[in-house]
Amino acid sequence: MSQAEPFIIEWSDAAIADLRERLARTRWPEPETVDDWSQGVPVAYQREVCDYWADGYDFAAAQARLNRFPQFRREVDGLGIHYLHQPSRHPDAMPLVLTHGWPGTFVEFLEVVEALADPDDPADAFHVVVPSLPGYAYSDKPTTPGWNVPRIARAWDTLMHDLGYARYGAQGGDWGAMVTTSIGQQRAANLTGIHVNMPVVNFAECDMTDLTDRETAALARVGEHAQWGMGYSAEQSTRPQTLGYGLTDSPAGQCAWILEKFWAWTDNDGHPEQALTKDHMLDNISLYWFTATAASSARLYWESFKSVDMNPIDCPSGVSSFPKEILGVSERWARTRFTDLRWFGAPSRGGHFAAFEQPQIFVDEVRGFFRTVR
Repeated sequence: MSQAEPFIIEWSDAAIADLRERLARTRWPEPETVDDWSQGVPVAYQREVCDYWADGYDFAAAQARLNRFPQFRREVDGLGIHYLHQPSRHPDAMPLVLTHGWPGTFVEFLEVVEALADPDDPADAFHVVVPSLPGYAYSDKPTTPGWNVPRIARAWDTLMHDLGYARYGAQGGDWGAMVTTSIGQQRAANLTGIHVNMPVVNFAECDMTDLTDRETAALARVGEHAQWGMGYSAEQSTRPQTLGYGLTDSPAGQCAWILEKFWAWTDNDGHPEQALTKDHMLDNISLYWFTATAASSARLYWESFKSVDMNPIDCPSGVSSFPKEILGVSERWARTRFTDLRWFGAPSRGGHFAAFEQPQIFVDEVRGFFRTVR
């Protein structure tokens, strides 16, 4: 078992000065020819966010937010893994590993850690572990192929055991949902259960008769995403290295690449700041910038996008399908893959970044499921 090393996020003055200089020298494109987001992030809003990043964003306050909970690094399967670890004050709490996706980071979970770890009712308490995916934030960047979803799932199981948690729960969205379901497929004996907020199902196996309004809306979002929203994944799953040069060199480019998803995938009425503040979004974007992880994070798509395991998940499971999730499902559709579904939640608000957008609703959903398996 490797030893944990305490870790603190520190952005040097030189790195911050370099970011500001690069933002000041950005060569901007001409404005879009439409008056909406259909061609991507509008140049006026992109410049507004970048100006704020350079001159309004408080880097010291941001680092304090990111360092709010204890963080560590340790070697797992030959790779240095960064993780947040907040034990509960309740000794009998359930261990829980939370996994983010792209373009997220561990920052998505910062507003839910305390509520999960230290509720008033000890029956709802968790020892919370939030790892950074390989190639994301302060985890090492793999130097050889092979760090796909199943391998990450096994690494998370090893990490939890190294932390002394022989039996634990797992939760995730986006790639985190796939890692979580893979733990359920490979290491079910070590789990109390899994909860996901982006369940992936085979729609060809779903009953499409007598659709409810929510199912109709979910299918419309899936169709819109397939037609207009998949360009990023096509590039990241085929040529992540090529993409990485521009995003690693240009903070405005890295910002836009992620900012568009905060608009497209959150529950908002046309503007991302109806779901997340500039500081929230820039906390996340800054992690990508200062760690230069544009290419290494995208490489997970190259590793896993075309080989997602769609076999059934037989361990106790919970699903929460938020209304603006890009791959929303109904309970009957979820049951086609999650054969021991103990919880299905359909919150009235929230999108793809559930914990980030709606922390209290997210906490209620996670607690609701794990009460069924404690």
